[in-house]
Amino acid sequence: MTSNRHLDQRLKVQHFRCVEAIAARGSLLKAAAALSLTQPALSKSLREVEDILQIRLFDRHARGVKPTAAGEAFIDSARRMLAELKRLDETLDVFTSSSRGALALGVLPVAASGVLPGVLTRMRTVAPDLRIRVEQGRTEELLPLLASGEIDLIVGRLYEPALPDGFEREALWTEPMSILARADHPIFAHATVEVEHLRGYDLVLPTVTQRMGQEIERLLQRLGLAPATSYRSSSAGFIREMLFGGDFLSIMPRLMMVGDLLRGTLRLAPLPIPSPERPAGLIRRADLPLSPAARVFVEVLREYVGELAQI
Repeated sequence: MTSNRHLDQRLKVQHFRCVEAIAARGSLLKAAAALSLTQPALSKSLREVEDILQIRLFDRHARGVKPTAAGEAFIDSARRMLAELKRLDETLDVFTSSSRGALALGVLPVAASGVLPGVLTRMRTVAPDLRIRVEQGRTEELLPLLASGEIDLIVGRLYEPALPDGFEREALWTEPMSILARADHPIFAHATVEVEHLRGYDLVLPTVTQRMGQEIERLLQRLGLAPATSYRSSSAGFIREMLFGGDFLSIMPRLMMVGDLLRGTLRLAPLPIPSPERPAGLIRRADLPLSPAARVFVEVLREYVGELAQI
């Protein structure tokens, strides 16, 4: 049976972009903002696609939209096609520009303030003409962008997916929870840090993500710590100033403030109990090879985190 849809003649790249953006954001309003369109214009594009396909792609509900079964099939094809177009664009750049290309990174919050600045500094030496764009977010926000080809890699903490998702995860370093304090903090007067030593100091704790906050709270319970005064903040700058300005301690992923550790302004105090390793590294699409720019970045990242293992 021959279809009368004639998709190859009627569908446009913009249609694919619109549908993929709606699927990634779960909302027409958020998708319109991401595409720099008005919501009526995006709604019109969606109606055009559904009319061409002769099928509904999304079910509307109070909190946004959810793809239908047909919508999931279309979104999967849209993401593959958009990723191939992006890769073609990068390939053709070689013939039209002296630049070594572009790289789009999705970065989780701890990696953004921890290992990434050091890696990007080295990249300026290794590949000075490479254009790098950084998109910071949570894993669940970045995975749709990776699927669509909007970003090339995700860098940061690796969590096991609830279901197989077709992405390849590679652990490159670990982020165990650690105690950080300014270099001349009184805690370092003790040859061995015990729980009773920790009870003498107030804490300033990161709340960068809900998962991290929960992990820190569980660790505090295991340590039996309930300080009379503690501060919680999503701002690494605030936490840094509190650590430098008083006798506060912080519990956070080991490399969250790696720049200060390398400069010697902050030090690690060993936890009195073991902390889970918390693997971190790269997430990439398993069905596509790394671009030349991505390969350079991965090589520099491996070298850098290998050196940090000595901290």
